Amino acid sequence: MRGYVGAIDKGTTSTRFLIFDRKGVIVGSAQKEHEQIYPKPGWVEHNATEIWRNTVSTMADALASAGLSASDLVSVGVTNQRETTLLWDSDTGEPLGNAIVWQDTRTDRYVTELCKGGGQDRLRGKTGLPLATYFSGLKLRWLLENIPGARARAASGDALFGTIDSWLVWNMTGGPRGGLHITDVTNASRTQMMNLKTLDWDWDLLSLFGVPRACLPKIRPSSQIYGEATKALPGVPIGGILGDQHAALFGQACLKPGEAKNTYGTGCFMLMNTGERMFPSTCGLLTTLGYQLEGQKPVYALEGSIAITGALVQWLRDNLGFIQQSAEIETVARSVDDNGGVYFVPAFSGLYAPHWKEHARGVICGLTRFVNKGHIARAALEATAFQTREVLEAMVKDSGVPITELRVDGGMVVNDTLMQFQADILDVPVVRPQVIETTALGAAYAAGLAAGYWQSLDDIVENWSADKRWHPAMDHARSDSLYRFWQKAVTRSLDWAE
Repeated sequence: MRGYVGAIDKGTTSTRFLIFDRKGVIVGSAQKEHEQIYPKPGWVEHNATEIWRNTVSTMADALASAGLSASDLVSVGVTNQRETTLLWDSDTGEPLGNAIVWQDTRTDRYVTELCKGGGQDRLRGKTGLPLATYFSGLKLRWLLENIPGARARAASGDALFGTIDSWLVWNMTGGPRGGLHITDVTNASRTQMMNLKTLDWDWDLLSLFGVPRACLPKIRPSSQIYGEATKALPGVPIGGILGDQHAALFGQACLKPGEAKNTYGTGCFMLMNTGERMFPSTCGLLTTLGYQLEGQKPVYALEGSIAITGALVQWLRDNLGFIQQSAEIETVARSVDDNGGVYFVPAFSGLYAPHWKEHARGVICGLTRFVNKGHIARAALEATAFQTREVLEAMVKDSGVPITELRVDGGMVVNDTLMQFQADILDVPVVRPQVIETTALGAAYAAGLAAGYWQSLDDIVENWSADKRWHPAMDHARSDSLYRFWQKAVTRSLDWAE
């Protein structure tokens, strides 16, 4: 058997291709950023053609970095930014426009309109999701209504809808010449058009959103041999598809009910495995698919989604010139002992879990003449930790399961200052694994299991090991006081947009 598994990790800001060995160790990788397009306030778009081009080049670069060829790969998996929405021409393979990114808020009027007919939670029974600009269904409705001729072409199957996983797999398997138009249960669960119980597109939801079924991909398990690549990796089986946060849950070996992880990337996403049971949330969380292996029942999860965490550091870097490199934020934050009374609520796209307030906007509270650059930097980092505590508290209330440790991954977990503050504000240990690229690793595990490279989930558990643990060290009165002021700052951000 060939010796490695590859994973495409298509994130919000970049595309990566990573190659793993049987122990889950990275042996080759490459990364390339893509443009973030902001046509109007609240609008965020990506060029899907650029994303595909970057995917092809990163696969070639990663193989070269490891001294390997496509024939050395037993299988390849795909993980992706989830709700980002795209329509493309089935004959030419050309996108009908830019992809609408998950952070985009242009569909807020649709949300307001639909909430009038039954409230924000009217679809939770079928989808586990509140009505929000976050999810794909309303983004697709916008494309169908605003691209000339799109609705008619979608109804005839001449225009295809997909999240980024579907776009990549379709191109890899032939595109206009027989490309597979598929998605997996985790990505489908984020469209707000799939029924969580049937794992299929729901006719009532499609009718509500005005979406023709002919444009939708087929829904498949997260781990299964779907077909072989004909482009970029010719002859390599594609065996896994997972939305990025579900892939991180899988890669973190959170395979038993009650085990939870938090991924610190552009946004922050905490998922708890709830097994075969769906927990309807009463505390502002999402009920979603965790993953599904071929021939097995689906595993569900509770999720708390935070829109802006690492993106706040990028905003300070790119929009304000506050720092030159993202990693500098820790050095600046450590130049002061505390936040100086400053709290930063980064509600750039409204507030997600557990608030779900579309009209919230970002605020900085507590400014005085005493405040300097270090306090702003520390407040920006602390915003991630405070938002995570909000989600963790909601998760414990919904599930009734206390979280005794939090497994963490993503780009921000190399920041020791943030991780220590996170443990302090949560009052539970925070654990970083040896391999922090758990999103790509989860996709690789799904693909490798489908191909028989790994034999069972036990192999995944055996591969996982801790790299570092941070234990709470802050006085409870101090952490509770900081959190209380954070909650006060959140109230100042609400209902700013009209």
